This record gives sequence, C-alpha cells and structure tokens, in this order.
Amino acid sequence: MSDIALKSIALPAPIPVRELLPWAVFAGLMLMLAIYFVGAEEGATSLIRGMMVHEFVHDGRHLLGFPCH
Repeated sequence: MSDIALKSIALPAPIPVRELLPWAVFAGLMLMLAIYFVGAEEGATSLIRGMMVHEFVHDGRHLLGFPCH
C-alpha cells in the first residue's frame, strides 16, 4: 500500500458575533417568557384567565424555588 495519504484535518470556522447576536436575543426573550410563566403567571399578574398555566408549570415552580401555595 504505497498510496496511503494522510487525512486532512478540517478546522472549525468561527461564527461571527453579527450572525450569533439575533439568535442570542431571541433565546434570551424566550427564557424570560418561560421564567414569567413559571414564576409569575398567577393571581393579579396573570395574563391568561384561569389556573391552567399554573397547573401546567406547577412542578417546575417548586423545582425552581417559586412559592405557589
């Protein structure tokens, strides 16, 4: 086997901040929305009528340390 060649190693290309920034902002907004629904969607600050959202995120509230009852 005299024609064995070395494998070329592909180096990862850096991601420019300009392309990453919109996704980071979007992820931050989604996380803030999730924290709102888990932590504050109840009572006077409720955006959605009823207790459906509260019951859906109930265990997550306790896991994150939010009191709810």
